[in-house]
Amino acid sequence: MKVLWITNIIFPAPSKALGISVPVSGGWMMSSLEALKESLLDMEIAVATIYPGKNFKTLKVDGVSYYLLPSSEPATIYDKTLEPLWQQVRDDFRPDVTHIHGTEYPYGLAYIRACGAEKVCISIQGMVSVIARYYYAGMSVGDILKNITFRDLLKRDTIFRQKKNFEKRGEIEREYIRSVSHIIGRTSWDRAHVWAINPDIDYHFCNETLRSSFYNYKWESDKCVKHSIFLSQASYPIKGLHKVLQAMPIILRHYPDAMVSIAGNNIIDKPFYRISGYGKYIRSLIRKYNLQEKVNFLGNLSETRMCEEYLKANVFICPSSIENSPNSLGEAQLLGVPYIASYVGGVMDMMVGAEDNMYRFEEVEMLAEKVCKIFEDGMTSENDATKRHDRLINASCLVDIYRSIIGKDGKIGR
Repeated sequence: MKVLWITNIIFPAPSKALGISVPVSGGWMMSSLEALKESLLDMEIAVATIYPGKNFKTLKVDGVSYYLLPSSEPATIYDKTLEPLWQQVRDDFRPDVTHIHGTEYPYGLAYIRACGAEKVCISIQGMVSVIARYYYAGMSVGDILKNITFRDLLKRDTIFRQKKNFEKRGEIEREYIRSVSHIIGRTSWDRAHVWAINPDIDYHFCNETLRSSFYNYKWESDKCVKHSIFLSQASYPIKGLHKVLQAMPIILRHYPDAMVSIAGNNIIDKPFYRISGYGKYIRSLIRKYNLQEKVNFLGNLSETRMCEEYLKANVFICPSSIENSPNSLGEAQLLGVPYIASYVGGVMDMMVGAEDNMYRFEEVEMLAEKVCKIFEDGMTSENDATKRHDRLINASCLVDIYRSIIGKDGKIGR
């Protein structure tokens, strides 16, 4: 069986070959690839993506073929010049199944337009067409207007424009879903939205495999930093950092030593010509609630460092205004870190048995109460994360999906 993956990041092997930075995101795809390689010896895999170069490149590392397609367009813009390159990839590798990871960017759509949708499946990550509805994440129009920055105007990248861009990308996403016969999803939320766009599609369920480090450690109460809160990212409104900051005065009333640590870029420590509107809003909240000594941006972290930060935390919060099934929450659950999540999107499917750890996104008082309860009790409810994210089970499920697609759309080989 020959499987072509189309991804939205460059994997570590070609990154190193090109002498560019290895991405800190998308590690779950690398973990899934390794599990596939372990589970099925007769599978040949190729991974293709775009890169900001000038030449079409191919290489093979550890039995995996990599195709790098040059594109000068921004990631969110459809690039018609990719179409003949995708035909070249198809003719060279001759896949039995093509698996497009995510609908957020139009690279894979160029493959479908150039090569057709036969034996093509798409796995849902987020759904930008739905995320756009919740992009303001409780921020008022006044909040957004008051915090527009020089950088926003210069780059034409206000929060209003960001929402519009998600809506435009949503049009591409809907074309993706209407174009194919097979979708891979994992929550009742993504299934409902896929069905609403294309009721005739074959929906295949498969859970995510997470980054390998998170299978090797367990959180221990006596080794964590007491009253510490960890967020995995907070670069734009839907990730909900502003709601955590609004909850902090209540938390600090009961636990004055509480701290918030956030992985990812420091969005507030920038000069006026570089700070975004959301960064300015976060900075204003930190000043308003006198949280200057209570918020710590950790920068972009490697997989190992992320794992360390989870293990140090007293509680992990997923405070988003919308999510499908956030891998960050799965990682916290797999490690056994106490966790809280907003009741949005597909998150409820990850919280069976732990419903007491959920709260409505806007209800900062409920969030504060649940954080304080974990600080007091030290633990959260058990969950099925170990089974949900089992690498071999998920690899076997994915192979079965590929086989079913081949069986419905034609025989293996050409």
